[in-house]
Amino acid sequence: MRILICDDDLSITQSLSQIIKTYFNKKKVNNLDIVTFNDGDSLLSDKSQKDIVFLDVEMPGFDGIYVGNELKKQNESVIIFIVTSYLEYLDAAMRFHVFRYLSKPIDKQRLFQNLDDALELYYSINQKIAVETKSGVTSVLTCDIVYVEAKGRKVIVHTSTADLDSTQTLQFWIDHLPQATFFQSHRSYIVNMAMVTSFDHELIYLCDGQFTAYLTRRKFTEFKKAYLMFMESKR
Repeated sequence: MRILICDDDLSITQSLSQIIKTYFNKKKVNNLDIVTFNDGDSLLSDKSQKDIVFLDVEMPGFDGIYVGNELKKQNESVIIFIVTSYLEYLDAAMRFHVFRYLSKPIDKQRLFQNLDDALELYYSINQKIAVETKSGVTSVLTCDIVYVEAKGRKVIVHTSTADLDSTQTLQFWIDHLPQATFFQSHRSYIVNMAMVTSFDHELIYLCDGQFTAYLTRRKFTEFKKAYLMFMESKR
């Protein structure tokens, strides 16, 4: 995991780095790379992987709002924290779905709680799962799964690039897909809420309407609540 901190105040970057290291040491996460920057220009010039980014707003050159927007254009899945004393930037930050807004000075316990949520989201995005088929095993990212469908005796895993006939049961997929992202909308369907475009009382439209999945009427309210909570977690 690669974490970037961007702030023109050296004491902030050092303090944040130490708190983050303490958190991940407690979580026993070893593959951690923390990189610090003092301005937005340098961060945007960095071409390496960006998983979690902490951004100050007011910096020399590109400000944190501009940098956050650019990072989201490059990778929609990047998890961005805005760290600043200026609350008037909150609305602007929310427009590009900032993950959390932290005020200075940093509250260690609040940051730990927010990192819990960020870690859960990170794993749901980057988790891989093995799809067993009659011809072998294919490893796919769970975030690439659009929906899982039970069709007769077959279970089909529909991804963004292929349809895989899984020998695993639908119950296997219910048990192993991340609950924060996937929802069983019907006895024969599990949908990835990140792929949902719209829905009504009978159908869920995914990937701009390229795919549809059934939604049981009695599950409409439950699904609506789960979907709205999911969308809120991505803000």
